[in-house]
Amino acid sequence: MSSNIPEKGKSYEEILALLDEFGKDDPLYKEGKTWSLVYYLNREHTQFLEAAYAKYFSANGLNPTAFKSLKRLEKEVLKFTAELFHVDDNACGVMTSGGTESCLLAVKTYRDFGKAKGIKKPEMILPETAHVAWDKGAEYFGVKIRRVPLASDYGVNVDAVKKLVGKNTVMILGSAPEYPHGIIDPIEKLGDLARAHNIPLHVDACVGGYILPFIEANGAKLPLWDFRVPGVTSISADIHKYGFAAKGASCILYRNIDYFKYQIFVNQDWPGGVFASPALLGTRPGGAYAAAWASIQANGREGYMKLARRTMGAVNKLTEGISAIEGLEIIGKPQASLISYRSTDPQLNIFAVGDAMERKGWFVDRLQRPDALHAMVTASHDKVALQYIADLKDAVATVLAHPELGETGQAATYGMISHIPLRGMVRKQVADMFANSYKLNANEIDLSDSEALASGASVGDNSPDKKGIVQRLINWYVKRQMQKK
Repeated sequence: MSSNIPEKGKSYEEILALLDEFGKDDPLYKEGKTWSLVYYLNREHTQFLEAAYAKYFSANGLNPTAFKSLKRLEKEVLKFTAELFHVDDNACGVMTSGGTESCLLAVKTYRDFGKAKGIKKPEMILPETAHVAWDKGAEYFGVKIRRVPLASDYGVNVDAVKKLVGKNTVMILGSAPEYPHGIIDPIEKLGDLARAHNIPLHVDACVGGYILPFIEANGAKLPLWDFRVPGVTSISADIHKYGFAAKGASCILYRNIDYFKYQIFVNQDWPGGVFASPALLGTRPGGAYAAAWASIQANGREGYMKLARRTMGAVNKLTEGISAIEGLEIIGKPQASLISYRSTDPQLNIFAVGDAMERKGWFVDRLQRPDALHAMVTASHDKVALQYIADLKDAVATVLAHPELGETGQAATYGMISHIPLRGMVRKQVADMFANSYKLNANEIDLSDSEALASGASVGDNSPDKKGIVQRLINWYVKRQMQKK
């Protein structure tokens, strides 16, 4: 009988070689072929972060009275961030493991802040484009979402927000920018509304927090989105994105302790001792603090301004190139480093274009409502932007010449997910597929297999004939809907 437990330990060299083998199918991010997930500068910066991380590899931020070094590093990172966001030293906050933790903490904090004011059925107002981390927070902490449609410019519709404000509203959210289209929500107007009703306003700047200040410093005119807006009570920002720190390093800052104190967890009766925690995690890896601090020190204001210039240079190349391709258009007017584009030709399946780009080695994200492709641009993309445009032109031509490509691969899967009106069914099928992928005997997820999301006509009925009928009906419906767009 085989065992998964090694009988004897392997040499370090052999193990490191095996780790390299594990990564053979990963996206080519070091070559600039990845448009999300990774914020990579170069090997030199990576080695520097590895060295900084290693110095505090075993340190634990769980107890700030033990590793005082980590509390000092955290405070310096937060002071740097506070200055960027135009708030004084009365601000309070913590470093977190990533944007999702930062968002979850805001939901928990404002739920409890509202509870202290007597709100028993808390609600928060979110734009349609709010990051899904906010939906996760609502589900985890029992806060009802009141979702707001977008205005014509893809920012949140402030008049619609105004109509949803009520006695149970514990928080309003704006994004800077929102992830799908790179639009900064009208934070100033949201701030006026939040102050008028004495409701906290959180700005999700997990993507933009460490690039928007430097885009502005380079002379670009941006709408106000940070603590310069009086109604803003807190901001979340990921240092491991455009701060180019090691994963995972994010932070959340509150204007003052009146809000932050509701984030703190305390158990005074635990037999293991009185326990207090400022964030979701208990153990907090010291290396992440050190690498974040080190990246800030290495880049400085001048370095981050240079990186922002390179990033926006790449953005300009991409938006100009995409706009010049017949059948494609940029969605909205992106204000930072995120862009999305869609098809304007009913015969051009944008998801099939994405498949064609992936066959050329690019890792591309897909969007829905509307169907689109997405790019999160970094400074490293300035070297590959023109090649991306050349490949995109070729991909568009290929899909127009072969419309059947829209009925296969990930194009079929994403088309189905995006357009089936039975959203509850989509949710269940995706949840089942995702959960099953975590069985220890499961195969890897194959997003090109649309039939995995289109099971039989009834639960437990896996007859090939019925699956085929369902699949054909879905394909017909999806094709019809996409051609209407």
